[in-house]
Amino acid sequence: MKFTIKTEGLHCGHCDAAVESALLNVEHVTDADADHETNVVVAECDEVVAPEDLIAAVEGAGEGFKVVDIQVA
Repeated sequence: MKFTIKTEGLHCGHCDAAVESALLNVEHVTDADADHETNVVVAECDEVVAPEDLIAAVEGAGEGFKVVDIQVA
């Protein structure tokens, strides 16, 4: 299962790395790719993961990070 997460607040590579690391700490997330230039994060999961868990990880990764939209890709 793959999620596309539109965000606000990612400004640099360090932001990307923080979000990717936070998502990889969510159980069943197998890959995460954040792009601060487009403010889009793609998370891949090997089992069903609640979108709320992904939102919490992104928003908890740094002050000012916000999820605008999350969709199953």
